[in-house]
Amino acid sequence: MPLDASRNSLVLPMLGLLVERPAHAYDLTTRLRERYGHLSVTRSTVTSLLKALEKAGLVTSQLPERVGNRPPRTAFALTTTGVADFRSRVEQGLRDSPAASVDFVMAVAYLAILPADRAASILDGRADRLAQELVALRSAARPDGVPAAHMLEAGYWQAIVATDITWIRELARRIRSHEIDWPARPTN
Repeated sequence: MPLDASRNSLVLPMLGLLVERPAHAYDLTTRLRERYGHLSVTRSTVTSLLKALEKAGLVTSQLPERVGNRPPRTAFALTTTGVADFRSRVEQGLRDSPAASVDFVMAVAYLAILPADRAASILDGRADRLAQELVALRSAARPDGVPAAHMLEAGYWQAIVATDITWIRELARRIRSHEIDWPARPTN
């Protein structure tokens, strides 16, 4: 876990799940594992992150509740500051994360926290940035004497970036055309 807990890759999806409903550490751990199998999630990490997020004022703890014979569990809910931070993290992930990254995937997962026009605008900006990167990738010369067989990753990465651009532009178009049922008002 990074020294700055707010930089942990689990923070964005944890905040996103708390937008949906307050939860305790065990519930969050279970939901993270079910929804995002590609993430490494432990209950101890989730508990530590919840404490750090509470200290930062992004979540607030509720009184522990007992359900059945289970031990009392403390649920956490987002604060107003937490919702604003979450939106900012989504925007940053959409705008600044590298192509084909988990950070971008997590930001896309919670894109609907933003107004539709804002989301589409950020996606357009990302596609424009990636298009510039693609031009640079395509114009980069293969080093002299290096066989094409040793540079296959360059072609692969160009294909990944080109595919990202196409997918992102199509998503922005679908948002603007209302093909995607967008919330009238983002959550919280």
